[in-house]
Amino acid sequence: MSVPEFHLNINDPDFVRDPYPTLQRLRDEMPVFFDPVWGKHFFARYDDISSILRDRRFGRSILHILSRDELGWPPVDPRQKEFEAFNSTHLLDREPPDHTRLRALVSKAFTPRRVEALTERIQAIVDRTIDGLKQKDSFDYVEEFSEPLPVTVIAELLGVPGEHRHKLRPWSSAIVKLYELGYTEQQQIEANQATIEFSAFLKELAEDRRINPGDDLITALVQVEEEGDRLTEDELIATCILLLNAGHEATVNGSTAGILALMRHPEQFDLLREEAQKEGHTTPLFKTAIEEMLRYDTPLPMFERYVLQDMDFNGVQLKQGQEVCLLYASGNRDPRKFDRADELVLTREQNPHLTFGLGIHYCLGAPLARLELQVSIKTLLRRMPDLQLVQPGAPTEYVGGFVIRGIKNLEVRG
Repeated sequence: MSVPEFHLNINDPDFVRDPYPTLQRLRDEMPVFFDPVWGKHFFARYDDISSILRDRRFGRSILHILSRDELGWPPVDPRQKEFEAFNSTHLLDREPPDHTRLRALVSKAFTPRRVEALTERIQAIVDRTIDGLKQKDSFDYVEEFSEPLPVTVIAELLGVPGEHRHKLRPWSSAIVKLYELGYTEQQQIEANQATIEFSAFLKELAEDRRINPGDDLITALVQVEEEGDRLTEDELIATCILLLNAGHEATVNGSTAGILALMRHPEQFDLLREEAQKEGHTTPLFKTAIEEMLRYDTPLPMFERYVLQDMDFNGVQLKQGQEVCLLYASGNRDPRKFDRADELVLTREQNPHLTFGLGIHYCLGAPLARLELQVSIKTLLRRMPDLQLVQPGAPTEYVGGFVIRGIKNLEVRG
């Protein structure tokens, strides 16, 4: 199979603002292409992405098979040495058997029961936030609603003292810049420094929890044991950083993009606003609505995988050590998988979206993200049913690149 060459400038502000027309053309005309600038293969259709995510010939890491020298990679850049150490330690970028071991340990501490126990606390945080917002003529949905919630929840989950919580968002924002393609030298330096500071803070906190256990996730991670095995200090620290980075970026972007999509689809908005008056945060419609928002405008639109061995993948020749880019946002709009793929359909029952991944690397924090989104959006629509954009026709400005695609600000009134 001949693979066309095409450069997809995923950092182009116009593409980041509205990638979907370009993604549609790629699905139809070049569902697989090689980008000579990035040096990677891109996959745009749902079935290919789904297959790769489940195929153990692809991995989040390749350093468990080959060394940097064998891969022809340069030594680790000293400007991001600590970041690389963190990134190679957390479970998201580990492969079996290390991944299996780490996931088993973390899952024993980060349990569904622990997540569900946060429901009342999330509700209280949301209510307190809305109490303040109702006193204002208008507010920035991102800065004043969608950003504070997941950071506060993760801080509560981990057991981070209140006086230190203001540090978490800046640390995370700096670190995740290195997941984009084409990051700058300054971003390298800032991400590395954030990793150093965050790691030192967590090390001190973990040492305290060993002496003074609490009812929090850090204590649970310190104490967790599986067949005599425990997390190392570096693994514990990397796990906590990962939970903050992955957890809050997906929730902030999912919440903001979701509420914007609702306001651009009045009929769907009216449907959900009426549902918000019902008791409980997990009514059937709200469950399907949150899944549909996550599908319709994917908060983390692209992930990568390494090719672990030479292979023929559906006629595409791939070499060991190459990277492939999986366009989740494209797969989630693929009409070959979803009826009315470009429409927001909150009642959609069959919705196997790619947003939380598939296979062994399926997002560990997905239940928490779903809970936060269900509680926060339902409460917001119940208490502020007249929520609307202050400037409905104003262009939406995005921050970052395409890998972690977030709306900069969203001025609304309730």
